[in-house]
Amino acid sequence: MIDVHCHLEQKDYEKDRDEVIEKCKEKLKAVITCCCHPDDFDLTMELVEKYKNFVFATVSIHPEYIKEIDHLKVDEFFKKIEENKEKIVGIGETGLDFIIEEAEWRKKQKELFKKFIQLARDLKKPLVIHARKAFLEAIEILEKFGEKNVLMHFFTAKELLPRVMKNGWSISVNTTLLKSKKIKKIVRDMPLGKILLETDSPWLGEGKRNDPLSVEIIAREIAKIKKLDFNEINKITDENVKKFFNLPI
Repeated sequence: MIDVHCHLEQKDYEKDRDEVIEKCKEKLKAVITCCCHPDDFDLTMELVEKYKNFVFATVSIHPEYIKEIDHLKVDEFFKKIEENKEKIVGIGETGLDFIIEEAEWRKKQKELFKKFIQLARDLKKPLVIHARKAFLEAIEILEKFGEKNVLMHFFTAKELLPRVMKNGWSISVNTTLLKSKKIKKIVRDMPLGKILLETDSPWLGEGKRNDPLSVEIIAREIAKIKKLDFNEINKITDENVKKFFNLPI
């Protein structure tokens, strides 16, 4: 099993980060940690180096940080990403977050999103998309760019699933699957060859700190929905990850 979207750089893991990763190595084939802020970049790269061929990284700026990041810092961050492109397997999570309601900041989110799409193109990396309350707007932008290698992280917009499938994109599913009828239907309708496992840990732990080992719970639930063997789910989703991110494992 592989967790394609967690946040090992978060302070929740400060006291036992190495212990958590070592436990993951016992059961998982790989973990992809998502760096969402320039301040977390160095630690993320350290983890990739320390746990080579087990911890991989995607990198971007989460759209919720749009108000605190000036253009100079963004330019510096882009340069660091380009300089470390061999240590990065994807660009993300990037996209739109319309919890931020002001029109001017939503406009700036779209501008930054487009920059990251172009960066992914330049570096020939896949995109991992965050689109809270903004799936339609994010999909429209991606379609205008003609993007093909796209992972819709924490996808919940069932009404837009036909467009995601038509574009040949993938989705990642986390523990919210256990309680969401909408996500269960998305998993039911989405081809297994386009489904990846994620935890978004340390969050989504039902009041406790979550970690990448929760992918097992998700895989078992997908097996029930798809009426397939648990091991078959593991095999296919692992292959999906290796193909999508071109993981050297």
